[in-house]
Amino acid sequence: MVEVDPARFEAMVGEALDGLPPELGRLMRNVAIVVEHDPGPPDLLGLYRGIPLTERTSQYSGALPDQITIYHQAICSICGTEAEVVEEVRRTVIHEVGHHFGIDDDRLHELGW
Repeated sequence: MVEVDPARFEAMVGEALDGLPPELGRLMRNVAIVVEHDPGPPDLLGLYRGIPLTERTSQYSGALPDQITIYHQAICSICGTEAEVVEEVRRTVIHEVGHHFGIDDDRLHELGW
């Protein structure tokens, strides 16, 4: 396990988001990205809660924001260096953003995420 300062971890999440292709970033509407510093659910590095873009209908208006949560302690617990944390944060952010775009776990794993 590696220790990463909460502010540094949040910066890593921001950097991972900034690394997304701009065209994807423009499509991410009504979604909040949250970093949870306390222990999260067992076996989860990140979690998407919401209605994927592929399932939204005209009835979607007025909905609360979707939420992507990135679990600080869970990611740090499986990494041995800060460089590994940076890579795992990136992978987790991309994985959860994929869910926002309607890509399921099986397909994400096929794609290497």
